[in-house]
Amino acid sequence: MNDEALLRYSRHIMLDAVDIEGQQRLLDGHALVIGAGGLGSPVALYLAAAGVGRLSIADADVIEISNLQRQIAHRQNDLGRNKAESAAESASALNSDCEIIALGAYLDGEALEAAVAAADVVLDCTDRFASRYAINRACVEAGRPLVSGAAIRFSGQLAVFDPRDTQSPCYACLYPPAADGGDDEELRCAESGVIGPLVGLIGCFQALEAVKLLSGAGRPHRGLSTFDGMDAEWRHFNVPRDPGCPVCGVSARTAR
Repeated sequence: MNDEALLRYSRHIMLDAVDIEGQQRLLDGHALVIGAGGLGSPVALYLAAAGVGRLSIADADVIEISNLQRQIAHRQNDLGRNKAESAAESASALNSDCEIIALGAYLDGEALEAAVAAADVVLDCTDRFASRYAINRACVEAGRPLVSGAAIRFSGQLAVFDPRDTQSPCYACLYPPAADGGDDEELRCAESGVIGPLVGLIGCFQALEAVKLLSGAGRPHRGLSTFDGMDAEWRHFNVPRDPGCPVCGVSARTAR
């Protein structure tokens, strides 16, 4: 790090848990943010500001006026633009030294597997069950930690799934895939509202966990935490790995 970087990240470096070594790991790190909406906006901005050296942002959607109530990486003059490109521009404006890659297409199949394998940590900021299951499987197969967030109405949740930890569950342990694919549940989520600051709160926690994972500071989040925005209450649940999980269970690992 040069003198300018030492000054920029001085508040991190002052922390014993981070120090120069941890900040250097952030500068050398690569985070993949999938989804540049309500959750992905604060994630991308805070990771860029924190000095994550390489940031890939993936989203195929375009910005609509209803997004501006909560998706703070985008502005009114961004309407109609691709979300990944808009979020990348906003993040770059915060930190031009961060290499930011906008992936403006839907990640699936081999493209998703390659993007996950190239990253050090993956942040799921999507709002579709099909995407969450696919991202989770790619992270398990590549051995990459996954920071998962969700928000709807006044309720949010946060979980970290780390396949490098033999005790850590995966997303499919927590939410076993339904036989019908869960389309009805997904439709209800798509039709529900969400209070704006809630996605910022959950996204900030996702960014915090990614910074911890990349820098080596502290202990990554374990289990599932849910937040009730109406009562301002957090609840934490221990989630063990499911030996019969079709993604990370014993039979699934043997098959690979």
